[in-house]
Amino acid sequence: MSWSDSAAREAARAGDYGRVIELARKAGRLTQRQLGDACGLSQSAISRMEKRGAADYNMTTLARAAHHLGIAPGLVGLADSGTASVVPAEGHDSVERRQFLAGVAATAATPMLSAAAPQLPHWGVEQADVLRVATTAFRRMDASVPARQLADTVQGHMRLVQSVAAQAPDQATRARLAAAGSEVASLAGWLAWDMADAGSARTWYGAAIKAARRSGNPLLTAYQQGSLAQFEVEAGNVAQGLSLIRAARRQLGSDRPAIAAAWLSSLEAVAHAAAGDERASDRALLASAAEVERVPSEEPPPWPWVFAFDLRKVAAARVTSGARLARPRWVLTSLDDATAALSSNHEKQRALLGLDVASGHMASGHLDTAFALAGRSLDTGLRLRSGRVVERARAFRRGYSSATPPTIVRDFDARLHDAYL
Repeated sequence: MSWSDSAAREAARAGDYGRVIELARKAGRLTQRQLGDACGLSQSAISRMEKRGAADYNMTTLARAAHHLGIAPGLVGLADSGTASVVPAEGHDSVERRQFLAGVAATAATPMLSAAAPQLPHWGVEQADVLRVATTAFRRMDASVPARQLADTVQGHMRLVQSVAAQAPDQATRARLAAAGSEVASLAGWLAWDMADAGSARTWYGAAIKAARRSGNPLLTAYQQGSLAQFEVEAGNVAQGLSLIRAARRQLGSDRPAIAAAWLSSLEAVAHAAAGDERASDRALLASAAEVERVPSEEPPPWPWVFAFDLRKVAAARVTSGARLARPRWVLTSLDDATAALSSNHEKQRALLGLDVASGHMASGHLDTAFALAGRSLDTGLRLRSGRVVERARAFRRGYSSATPPTIVRDFDARLHDAYL
């Protein structure tokens, strides 16, 4: 697709951003389902966006689709005139468009914290969206980049958001920027968790919840409470994790989106499994699957990191729960769907799931298979310097004891003992 194509330019001028998305998608030979899967959206959500015309858009959803397709933000109303030209010159290839987006992200992420902080034009939704584009880019990079290489930049980005928010002229703008800051704080917490820095992770997640409350967005607050709950459960604080999940449900009320209810139930299943309660875990998994059935009929939830949640994600939660309960049947019967649930390029998540699968094989007595799988996950954790993966590998190893371990176990021990991240 030529980015000076008259149809795309005309649609952009008319505010028909869905048409711009449709043209770019077809030029890239993607189906609506393929684009939706790549962006964490349903096929129906992409269809509704493309047919929306010159109406109001969920700017977060629009930004995700544009980012994946390599569309200049200005073509879909996401860049102000002071940031970059609206339409790149004809002949710019996809690499140049990606560089253009990266430049926007880098500009937004630069920590300019002096007393003369820059006055960004166009206060409001557009400004928060620019900051969110940078956060989304960092979150995507976390899939295959060591957290230590991202942590300083993300914290600088957090300071930028705070600096910009301090200049906000009204409460509505401060609320939007608080939501953007909540997302950045949550990402900083995730990175600290990946570096096995539990104290910093807890602090950042707490900051994310406080910022979400300032934003006045109950869905965002519930999401951040669920994120902290997930961390606390893995840290061994199951009762606190379950309490946070209950608080998140109260925050959402009875009219909560299906995707939020499904996600919270999956977290609850893992928490109950960590506590050794198989029945409660199974009930939560069934509840999660039931909520997933309602997801396709709903609009995407209005938070800036919309993720896909389907039966494959429920299967992944069952694998994790089965590993915690030492129930190999749960692990092995859900394996195919659970593996498909993970993004092909998210190496850390694949490694964590691989360790859960390895636990299932070990509980079944398949020692060689278990340690072969665990070894591959450990290699990924060491290469990406992921403390979370390595600590999970240590927990896996504690599940096996023998006075005369076989060679495959001794080799695993040698790599694990040398893991100084």
